[in-house]
Amino acid sequence: MKNPTDPTILDAARDVLERASNILVFTGAGMSAESGVPTFRGAEGLWKAFKAEELATPEAFQRDPRLVWEWYDWRRQVVLGCRVHDGHRSVAAAQAARRVRVVTQNVDGLHARAANALDPEATAGRTLAMHGSLFRMMCTHCPYEREDLDPVDTSAAEGLPRCPDCDHLLRPGVVWFGETLEARVVETAFTWASQADVCVVVGTSAVVEPAASIPRLVLEKGRVVIEVNLAPTPLTSLATYAMQGRASGLLPRLLEPSG
Repeated sequence: MKNPTDPTILDAARDVLERASNILVFTGAGMSAESGVPTFRGAEGLWKAFKAEELATPEAFQRDPRLVWEWYDWRRQVVLGCRVHDGHRSVAAAQAARRVRVVTQNVDGLHARAANALDPEATAGRTLAMHGSLFRMMCTHCPYEREDLDPVDTSAAEGLPRCPDCDHLLRPGVVWFGETLEARVVETAFTWASQADVCVVVGTSAVVEPAASIPRLVLEKGRVVIEVNLAPTPLTSLATYAMQGRASGLLPRLLEPSG
């Protein structure tokens, strides 16, 4: 690994990216923090004296779906008020150029928003949200699901969204505590990682599995991993290049065409 303080590290990493034909960008909460998305966890994530771990579970939804939907609707409105930053835009531009695919641990949909604003057709199918999306609803009984940006009526249980096919309750389309990731999603993420010449890891702690194994798989294949983060992580000492700084500042310099 090159020294993160080496003034030539950015140029070296950029040169590798310019020569790469298949790039995977893997992002975590740090990517969204610059857009103002709260973590919703820990002391700063308290909502009406509840913690995320108390609401983001199948048991909580079964016990009080109105309360859980109230929390998720509040989160949805908060995120809708956030804006994509230059890091999101530079990734979306690289997606449109067919050089980048994105795997994200985030459920805020900001990568998709940036991509759709730029070129929905060219970027289609090039973003994978491993933990689902705040703006997806899925049926608790049948395979029905849909994308949905509208506010949810949480004033009474009778107003909660229901499936048009079977009339059962719809739930947020995210992976809750105690649930496993969809096998199809995990398989796709690792397939993309195995095909990548370079993996750019942005704003993730690199400790949550199975996602944390994605950059390690790239390294095992003898390919390049570039880390962009505000602070060191367990991946830092393993990465080919590690840079400390904001995603909004570093990603455009890494990914945007020279000249």
